[in-house]
Amino acid sequence: MEWDSEAPRTFLDLAEEDAEVADIVVLSLPYELTVSYGQGTAQGPAACIEASTQVELYDPLLDDELPAGKTIATVEPWNGEGGSLAEQLEGIERYCSKWMDGNRFPLVLGGEHGSLPAQLKALRNHPVLEGEISRLTLVQIDAHADLRQELDGDPNSHACAVRRSLDLGVGSVLQVGVRAYSKEESEVIEGDDRVTTWFARDLLSPCDGEKNWNSLLSVLSAIEGPVWLTIDVDGLDGRLVPHTGTPVPGGVEFWQVVEVIEALFASDSSEVLGADISEIVPGIEGPLTQFMAAMLATKIIAAHIASLR
Repeated sequence: MEWDSEAPRTFLDLAEEDAEVADIVVLSLPYELTVSYGQGTAQGPAACIEASTQVELYDPLLDDELPAGKTIATVEPWNGEGGSLAEQLEGIERYCSKWMDGNRFPLVLGGEHGSLPAQLKALRNHPVLEGEISRLTLVQIDAHADLRQELDGDPNSHACAVRRSLDLGVGSVLQVGVRAYSKEESEVIEGDDRVTTWFARDLLSPCDGEKNWNSLLSVLSAIEGPVWLTIDVDGLDGRLVPHTGTPVPGGVEFWQVVEVIEALFASDSSEVLGADISEIVPGIEGPLTQFMAAMLATKIIAAHIASLR
């Protein structure tokens, strides 16, 4: 499936800005090499940008319309070059490195989730981290744990993205909405102190869901130090993102993801260095999936700007 857009557009259809001096940069990773089920993530970033042109610019956090006094630049997409998976991941790292130097807030649109470790490699030179990625907390919204050692013989599969991030030295991972995972991943969740998982079943329980959700928000608000937010859109319930690579029922709701975003950015004890939204697939029957991703991306930008005030 090819995503056909009449003309390139900027995120939110805002005026073009010079990315070199922008406050916020929107990056695109049309990356799709290890998908194991549904396909189409390579067209996801362009579809999300196209959908964003229909998203309202007003956000109550700001009591203003975006860009709300800031400059938001849409960067040319990663070129997709590379004759092997390793070369493509190296290319993604190079593409992201320029924009993860602390001078701008990066928001990455994907593309399959397998690009996450390359993004975090690029982030290591951020001045807040000072080369110590062990200081970073990775907050992951996802249906899948992504903690496999390999999938179909490939250690760089999208199903291994968080395991590889831990191998890089990420200090801690807080997972939200997981509900599809292997025995191997269950053992990692139970045995690795760096991993804390809030399962969708517990967060959505008819009896204890509200209590567990409030506990999660308290934990998010208490995170100390630098944070990277990674959202695989299949973390949301499958009816909300029907065209992601592997839609899974029983996921979190849109407003719950919004609460996670707002809690992270409102915290006085942590600093969100950037975020990515992955596994966006343009819909055949309708644009719900990419529109959902565009709305979450817009909320992240608004929450970041609000955190600076």
